[in-house]
Amino acid sequence: MKTRPLVGVIACHREVEGHPAQMVTDKYLRALWDFGLSPVILPVWEEQEAHPGEARALLERLDGLLLTGSYTNVEPRRYGVERAPENLRDDIHRDAAALMWIPAALDLGLPLLGICRGFQELNVAFGGTLHQAVQGVPGLQDHREPEGDREAQYAPTHEITLVPGGRLAALHPVSTARVNSLHQQGIAELGPGLVAEAYAADGLVEAVSVADASGFALAVQWHPEWRPREHPLNDALYRGFAEACRVRQAATPARSTA
Repeated sequence: MKTRPLVGVIACHREVEGHPAQMVTDKYLRALWDFGLSPVILPVWEEQEAHPGEARALLERLDGLLLTGSYTNVEPRRYGVERAPENLRDDIHRDAAALMWIPAALDLGLPLLGICRGFQELNVAFGGTLHQAVQGVPGLQDHREPEGDREAQYAPTHEITLVPGGRLAALHPVSTARVNSLHQQGIAELGPGLVAEAYAADGLVEAVSVADASGFALAVQWHPEWRPREHPLNDALYRGFAEACRVRQAATPARSTA
């Protein structure tokens, strides 16, 4: 009997009860499990950046990589700008791991899905830059979550338009969708080698793919992990990622059977 494909899920480095901790919000793990994948939490430490060979060896044992959202932001020095007053939350450990794992995963042809912070990490890894406070950029809307309970925060908030003929459009042929919006930062300059896959009405990039990726390599600014079965675009995104992970697993017979 085949086992579920293994998907590495990047952790966030936090403090819990006075101790350093590695954390992943349950919704990311549950969404993977519900689509037939086994999540494996990957801890992050700043010193990992000095050991790229170990990173590659780790990723070779996986069938996919998920870069989750987070309350923290990519440190501005990573894309060469000064810190904005609104940018208060860093995770230098996660920065080090993510920006090392992304090129390694793509080099291995590992299916990659980025969400919110993960979307921004992918852009920075490709040399792009970020708006640190989208709400203060002339012409852009306020993309932060509305006040209220969790249901209100994760409810669809604005429309996006998928780029015709793109990789995301291939998964979801309907050209528009309404998505949730829980982010202060966003793409300012798109990284060379990335392709915009969807836009918000104000022109902000909402989804990207890696132009020369051999397989699945998509990232989105919204949060598809929130009840994905109830949202056709999010369901299609997870189905596409899960299928890519199964294909990857089948290409590695040692991990294809129990």
